[in-house]
Amino acid sequence: MKRGVLLILTGILVGAVGMSLAHQGKTGSSVRVLSTQETEEQLDGKATAATVVEVTLAPGGAGMPHRHPGPVFGYVLQGDYELGIDNKPTTILKAGETFYEPTMCLHRVSKNPSTESTTRLIAVVLHPKDAKRLTIPEKPSDLDSRPSGK
Repeated sequence: MKRGVLLILTGILVGAVGMSLAHQGKTGSSVRVLSTQETEEQLDGKATAATVVEVTLAPGGAGMPHRHPGPVFGYVLQGDYELGIDNKPTTILKAGETFYEPTMCLHRVSKNPSTESTTRLIAVVLHPKDAKRLTIPEKPSDLDSRPSGK
């Protein structure tokens, strides 16, 4: 039992570090894990957990393109947030607005479009309990080979 708990905690830590790295871009951006909770529901037949994170993007800050192993539900707490997933046009969300990212979609734009104010958001990632990472960095070669969406 202790070994299982240790394995879960290690997975959460690795996932949090991965999520933090994906959101670190040009400037001081950060990701802070607020909580992780195992759930009774399953995702694609696998036991799941939900991790809540706070993402802070400094003025002009941007994250690297990435994917998540489960759906993401987000809420913009402060500032503006530019979001681009898959080949859909980017959108700028204001404080108080929400967003959704489907499982394994390409989160290609994660940016604070302001040069003056900080952006903060809360994201809830539903993921397989045994996921090694909450954020999967996208390789530049994968970005170059994606469909144009035209």
